[in-house]
Amino acid sequence: MHPRLIRTIFWCSAILLGIASLVPVDLLPREASTIWDKGQHAFGFAWLTLVGLLAYTRKPWPVLAGLVVYGGVIELLQATTGWRYGEWRDFLADAIGILIGAALWMGLRRLATPYS
Repeated sequence: MHPRLIRTIFWCSAILLGIASLVPVDLLPREASTIWDKGQHAFGFAWLTLVGLLAYTRKPWPVLAGLVVYGGVIELLQATTGWRYGEWRDFLADAIGILIGAALWMGLRRLATPYS
């Protein structure tokens, strides 16, 4: 896949996750409220991490650090709205998702690297 396309997917995903995290819950599809909240956080950040590391493969640490900060900023912003709640457990779920995404990325790299 072309690197520019992967970067576009990453940034669009990050923007969509940010919007979905900050809009009132009433504006989200009804199905979104039936899925376990912490699972949504973990899945969303696992996806962002995997795509981010595929997009910026030579800069894994800035991607990982940036996503940790992004998760924290989202929680802080949610706490300032009148309709969402910022929670440390959500931030922890984001961090777990980041670890899962990084592990998937490392596994994909191992599969793609031929044995010598």
